[in-house]
Amino acid sequence: MKKFIFDVDGTLTPSRKQMDVGFSAEFLIFCCKYDTYLVTGSDRAKTIEQVGLDIYNRCKRVFNCSGSDIYDGHNSVYRSNWKPSDELISFLNDELDYSNFPIRTGNHIEHRPGGINFSILGRGEGNMNGRDEYVKWDINTNERRDISSRLNDNFPDLNVQIGGQTGLDISDSDKSQIIKFFNFDDEVHFFGDMMEEGQNDYPLARAVKERLGKTYHVKNWEETRTWVNRFSSAYANGLRYN
Repeated sequence: MKKFIFDVDGTLTPSRKQMDVGFSAEFLIFCCKYDTYLVTGSDRAKTIEQVGLDIYNRCKRVFNCSGSDIYDGHNSVYRSNWKPSDELISFLNDELDYSNFPIRTGNHIEHRPGGINFSILGRGEGNMNGRDEYVKWDINTNERRDISSRLNDNFPDLNVQIGGQTGLDISDSDKSQIIKFFNFDDEVHFFGDMMEEGQNDYPLARAVKERLGKTYHVKNWEETRTWVNRFSSAYANGLRYN
């Protein structure tokens, strides 16, 4: 049986923004045709803000916080109780002091079930105004990659992945933990925009490939929309689209 797994931020929506209205309507129809799952580093509230409650509840299951906070519609299925150590928080605060990026919006360490998201820019008011500047900064300096490397050296038991445009996802697990909820004979299709090694879709993409599933490394939500409409058309015509 076909099972479709979608990352949210950058795959179904623009970064940290709401889903396009037209695509949202098309995707809801898609969810009625196929078993559809969401996996995201964001928490439940942010995911609903981005995709809407109708899509959230229509999906077979939503793996929030990279699978550390799981919902079937309104029903909570699982929530990790992992908490960051004082040493980790102190280390991240030192990284904030060390960075020369000039724009700070507050809320640099966002606590989520099973993990935290760390952002030099921050997630406070004004975040969207500084986002483009930080993207350019990170491309030029590789700051997130360097912080990730230092975290891996100092906290080898943690998973550190580059997530979204400005953050790092830090937890005791990663998105690959959700593969255990799928059968070996399922035909799994996974869509994500961050599938390079060190990015937060990479572990799940690797796990899906190991099971001979299919992965789709999309550039943006518009590319995902094209694929979704191809599969929807194939369903309507009784065809098998791979």
